Order: sequence, then C-alpha cells, then structure tokens
Amino acid sequence: MSKTQYPVFTIGHSNHSPEYFIKLLRAHEVNEVVDIRSAPYSGYASHFNHDFLKNALEKERIDYLFMGDELGGRPADPSCYDGDGRVMYDRVAETNGFKEGLNQVIRGADERRIALMCSEKEPLECHRTLLVAYNLTQWGIAVQNILADGELESYDEAMNRLLKLYKMLSLQGDMFPPSRDGLNKLIAKAVDRRAKQFAFVDDRMKSRHGDWEDAL
Repeated sequence: MSKTQYPVFTIGHSNHSPEYFIKLLRAHEVNEVVDIRSAPYSGYASHFNHDFLKNALEKERIDYLFMGDELGGRPADPSCYDGDGRVMYDRVAETNGFKEGLNQVIRGADERRIALMCSEKEPLECHRTLLVAYNLTQWGIAVQNILADGELESYDEAMNRLLKLYKMLSLQGDMFPPSRDGLNKLIAKAVDRRAKQFAFVDDRMKSRHGDWEDAL
C-alpha cells in the first residue's frame, strides 16, 4: 500500500475565529492548508473567504492551496449527479481530475504536513471525510481529523463512530467481530448511506443529468 511521510490531516473551519483556526493548525504543525471547498467563500464567516484566508495564513508562514476544482464536493460535471441532482461520490472518485488531485495531495504529504480544509465542523457530515479521506485510505494513506476542540481523530476512529451511529456492528456481537474485509464492506456501506444524507444536491443538475444520459 502507498504510504506517506506524514498523515493527511483534515479540518473544518466552522465558525472559528481566525486566531483559533490558526491555533488549531499550529497545534498539529500544519505547513499547508489545501482548501477543498468547491467555492472558497463562506456565507457566515467572511474571514474564511479565499483572499482573506490566504493572506492570514501566509502571514503565519502557512501555505495555502485551492483545490476545490479537483477535490470539491460540488463538481461541475453533470455525470457526477444522480437523477435527483445529488452528487454521487463514487462517480466523482472515478474522474481524472479527482484522481490527479488525490495524487497531488499524496505527493505533498511526503514533504509536509497538509490539512484538507472544508467548512463543516463535523467530519462525518463533510465530503472531506466521506469522499476525499475515504479514497485516500483506500490507497493506504493515514488520515487524521483535527476536531473543533483540537483533539485528533483517526479515520478508523471516525468510521467506528459512523458504524455505531448506524448500529451496523450490533449484530456482530463482541465474540465474533467482522474480518477486515467484512469491516471494510460495512464501512463502504455506511459511507454510502451517510453520503446520501449529506452530499450536495443541485436542482439545476436534474435536467442536465437527464440530457447527459440521453446523449449516451
């Protein structure tokens, strides 16, 4: 499996102040913030708008890179949406742009401590976990979530929370835990279920998706 010198971190800017956000990054020695919002702006926290954030980070000698086009949760490609206008993460993961973006992050994590940034406070409600981190771990890359209180949560810990949330291990019993393969299948099922709850829905894509299917 592919490995990197450093884990890939994720963080949600939530409604943090600029000072607290930078404090979180400093606590985990993050060298670069990779912004994976499709639109690098915030409707409720303007200090996380692209230019302000980039300048604030650079003053702290933390690099900023926008990769919302490659790794964002609201792709422009209509083939990545279902008939209800909902983003299908499995389709996004198969696009060349997403694969290239993931490779860039993996290469970067061999040189520096990268934090993938989106807006949501809760990792399990964000595409940074359900799409990007999920696919990074498929390549054997370690992922750590920087939580709002500053604590770290590994991807496995996040998935354990998700499985407990959906009670997907309740039938296994403590004496007969699932195999690693069985656990991976449960995680894939839970991630897919969660994505259907929280993936972006664009009503404009309903007709565009139909037009795209007709062209096939």
